Amino acid sequence: MTRPLRLATLAWPVCAEPVAHWLERWCEEARAAGAELLVLPEYALCAEAFPGGGGAAAERDRAADAASRLVASLERAAARHRLWIAGGTVLLRTELGIVNACPLVAPEGLAGWQEKNRPTRFEREAWGLAPGAPPRVFETPWGRLGIAVCYDVEFPPLVRAQARAGAWLILAPAATDTAAGATRVTVSARARAIENQCLVAVAPTVGTAPWCESLDSNHGRAGIYGPADRFFPDDGIIAEGGENAPGLVVATLDPASVDAVRRDGAVLNHADWPEEVPPCPVVVRPTRAA
Repeated sequence: MTRPLRLATLAWPVCAEPVAHWLERWCEEARAAGAELLVLPEYALCAEAFPGGGGAAAERDRAADAASRLVASLERAAARHRLWIAGGTVLLRTELGIVNACPLVAPEGLAGWQEKNRPTRFEREAWGLAPGAPPRVFETPWGRLGIAVCYDVEFPPLVRAQARAGAWLILAPAATDTAAGATRVTVSARARAIENQCLVAVAPTVGTAPWCESLDSNHGRAGIYGPADRFFPDDGIIAEGGENAPGLVVATLDPASVDAVRRDGAVLNHADWPEEVPPCPVVVRPTRAA
């Protein structure tokens, strides 16, 4: 039997401060709120390595060079605070090229990686990132969790694969440079929660960083969303921060509530998902007679 999880998701104000410094603050705040798992935004760890000039490609290379050191800081913080941390993302060099990947770290050490499967245009065109590995799920003390990094949460089949593999909670670390991008991530997270009758938690970067081409403008809001159905709020919003407001959003989440809505919801989206949809026919409009 899995147990409830006290989750904290962070809207992080971008800064060039060393990871060890700002991470200490947010871990302390998360633990003070009773959190057992902290979700960091996409690229939050990388920001320390970005400064130095030379444009986006140079920032990419410095972040990739620093990846192992940044993850080591994450592991030390998790051990010190006895906290699980979904560590935003770092840039990893692989045989297929550089990928954007989220480390999931337990107090005992690195639990595994979820690579971003679908790079954005900026990641492909300015950074030359490679597509990451397919979705996976992670065994935790609270049951199976999935991670959908930013753009990935906008693609239903990616999250659906995790839900089918037993994930009741999806973590979505994000970094978007426009209000429109933030809307896409938030609306997609809420849609994935409804489609799969699961929970989705978004952790964004916020604020401006004129010293950094790759994270110069950041929009979003931290939030934790569920299916708008029985056992959950009518609007599906379990907890949510303000637009572009830094700080933690914290809530206690019970996997039993996901089991309940999948079994006895007003609708059964999870079970009724059309696994195979037939081709859509083309309908030709009749032409007006001469």
